Amino acid sequence: MLNYVYLREKCSMKNIQNAQSRLVNDTCNDCGSYADIGAVIDEHDRQLVVNFSGAEAQSESELLRDKVQARFDNVSVELISVESGISLTIDFAFSAEKMIFQLENSI
Repeated sequence: MLNYVYLREKCSMKNIQNAQSRLVNDTCNDCGSYADIGAVIDEHDRQLVVNFSGAEAQSESELLRDKVQARFDNVSVELISVESGISLTIDFAFSAEKMIFQLENSI
């Protein structure tokens, strides 16, 4: 049964790969998994909120603010004092910028 399921999935992946444009590669070369890009990136998901607490909250939030402003041209940044520390709200021009920034900074 396991071999049948594996072969069926392998054939299904092969059909997907054959049907897609050569310019689009949304199938993993290592495992054959198919990624639906639209399901991963929501074009309206452009706001990132990061909360900081502790003695270094102010300096850490300012450092992250400076990083995002240096990395992207069209971002809106707001630092707000809250009960637990500092809340940093970043509005990106594009959702891809948000994802890139999160990946680059392990957020």
